[in-house]
Amino acid sequence: MKLNKNLELLASTNKAGIILRPSSPELKEVYNDIKSIFKKNSIEVFLENDSADMIGEIGLSLDELCKKVDFLVSVGGDGTLLSVVRKSFHYNKPVLGINLGTLGFLTDISMDELENFLQDFKNSKYRIDNRMMIKGTIDSNSFVAFNDIVISRKSISSMIKIDAKIDNKHFNSYYGDGVIISTPTGSTAYNLSVGGPIVYPLTEAFIITPIAPHSLTQRPLVMPADFQIEFTITDSQGAVVIVDGQDIYEAQENETIKIKISNQHAKMIHRCQRNYFEVLSEKLRWGN
Repeated sequence: MKLNKNLELLASTNKAGIILRPSSPELKEVYNDIKSIFKKNSIEVFLENDSADMIGEIGLSLDELCKKVDFLVSVGGDGTLLSVVRKSFHYNKPVLGINLGTLGFLTDISMDELENFLQDFKNSKYRIDNRMMIKGTIDSNSFVAFNDIVISRKSISSMIKIDAKIDNKHFNSYYGDGVIISTPTGSTAYNLSVGGPIVYPLTEAFIITPIAPHSLTQRPLVMPADFQIEFTITDSQGAVVIVDGQDIYEAQENETIKIKISNQHAKMIHRCQRNYFEVLSEKLRWGN
């Protein structure tokens, strides 16, 4: 059965918060073009403070920005959008991705398409996808991930041992380079590169994929997202926990990483015409 993915529309689309790819002062001209196109479509633009400093403009803190605007705009690639979603997550703001590089899995609007898209956008011809996020805790540290949480060995010269539980019941012990706990959105990221399955991004499921396991019987596992998963480090060297490839935490021997679905979703603004399977085919060069 085909599901309706037009889950909601914004109550107002008059104010946009812009966040630019970091360390890219050359984006000043791009920002001016974006500002002009948005203004032409009666959308007021506000710039995030770090982005503003980078290009010599005046901006707002992320907190001020998120409180002021109706939606956020990430300008860069998938990595920039990933960062924007995570940093703004608790403000529950939809995010539009403008792609400045090659075709992305998350960012699908190019600068050439922006003006036409905004005309549709102002006429409510767009969709908002609600995508699953996962919440993790290590001791007193808590974090959210859009793509994945990776538990990895500390030393390249040795493997790591990890015991895993589902809803407090032991189900596996991993011995190898580590394990990836991925969202469906993240299934086309690190998970894919180590042989994990691709899962449709609006599915609510965990993908647990071992990294170079020391056993041919270890295989990726897809499971419903209403379970709570625990990974206990049984290796004396401990482990590193990497969140969306951007934040790193340390876990010591006998420490447990608890992971569950977040009660809040990431909101992604897309063209109505966007077809995930066409993106897959083009990005992965299926049939070539």
